[in-house]
Amino acid sequence: MAPRTDSELSSRALALLRVVAAGRAEITCSSEPDMFIDGVPCCDQYAAHALARRGLIVQTGPAELGKRVRARLTPAGAAVLGVVGEAA
Repeated sequence: MAPRTDSELSSRALALLRVVAAGRAEITCSSEPDMFIDGVPCCDQYAAHALARRGLIVQTGPAELGKRVRARLTPAGAAVLGVVGEAA
């Protein structure tokens, strides 16, 4: 599935992408990863799940199922934000 453009994402989803780009987000290792921002659970887990399903965010590395790891933008997520080099 091709990533959606920024005009197809909600303002909240774009804000979550900016939080990930800023290095403030963690996600759990699972097929439907939950997001934590500055250590606090995200108020819109549905949006976080959708970003992961669309391939815009991923975990930074392997970990045990359910454990939290830092989230990062994929190249598609960086493209949505217009960020160069954030997904590297």
